[in-house]
Amino acid sequence: MRIRHTFASMFLIAAGLLLVGAGARQGQGRSSQTRAATSAAPGDPSPTFVINEQDLHSPPTVIAFGDIRFTDPANVTATNPTARRALIQRVLEERPGAILLSGDVPWHGGDRNDYEVYRTESQVWRDANLRVFPTLGNHEFALCEVQQCLANWWAAFPELKGRRWYSVRLGAKIYAIALDSDTDGNNSFQPGGEQRRWLERQVASLPREVEFVLVTMHHPPVADIQTRFNVDHNPRPNEIALAQFLQAAAATSRARFIVAAGHIHNYERQLQGGVVYLVSGGGGAAPYPVDRTPSDLYQNADFPNYHYVKFILDGKTLRGTMYRLADLNAGTWEARDEFEIHAK
Repeated sequence: MRIRHTFASMFLIAAGLLLVGAGARQGQGRSSQTRAATSAAPGDPSPTFVINEQDLHSPPTVIAFGDIRFTDPANVTATNPTARRALIQRVLEERPGAILLSGDVPWHGGDRNDYEVYRTESQVWRDANLRVFPTLGNHEFALCEVQQCLANWWAAFPELKGRRWYSVRLGAKIYAIALDSDTDGNNSFQPGGEQRRWLERQVASLPREVEFVLVTMHHPPVADIQTRFNVDHNPRPNEIALAQFLQAAAATSRARFIVAAGHIHNYERQLQGGVVYLVSGGGGAAPYPVDRTPSDLYQNADFPNYHYVKFILDGKTLRGTMYRLADLNAGTWEARDEFEIHAK
């Protein structure tokens, strides 16, 4: 199979996110370690970005989490600056091949100072050349009109300019799809929607070697249904339509599907229709309690759950571990949930 665009590494620069290419289009023999690379056209079913297998550490590792809410460190109500800084340092030490952020990166998308706090506190990631793949959340659209919000987002992540959703091939076996659950009146996953059509093309065109598809997004398609806490955060019809599509896709695809969402500031794990659904909203935002339903495969009563999820590819198995910040003051971590997903 011919891949149109290849990239050696991806890392954040002071302005935002920069792609550094080892060779853009195959056949041109171009190599660069300092300039941004091109990517697939918006309507192209090829992956938007590609990281070559040889440019990933062995074994390939991906970290997912969200709801960080970078803002003035003096604000200890909307978010916990100690927790988010502990997460930044811990993820740095993990040295993953990719970091998937499932939205609510800033506290207010209309406040450029919040993005500046993000750049400042995540400087260590840029220094380590870590690849960061963010998705839009509802707080990216707070205190600004949509176009200004997107302008601020793309100023922070310029390689995504013009894109509200995209895909990344991470080596041979892992494929990441970053979705936007805040577009088209929160209705873009319904049949016929622009993003839904793009997603259908992506899934239909998955390379044969791909065994695991990590879908990252903000609003969860599957979660513990709440009747007491944050009822307005229960899955919406838009995301439920996505879950129905993924169930149908999982039945016929060669790949396994895993969804890592946020919005609910806690941790949950579900298996529905052959798809693994994670709520990983423990990035530092004000924690939310949840009533755990029987379908939740994580039944621990720990609270709060500041955490991240680490995926390691081990042959034909993707091993997932939720690491929880066990002691905020001491900065100690514990492996609190472990699971395996086996290739078909």
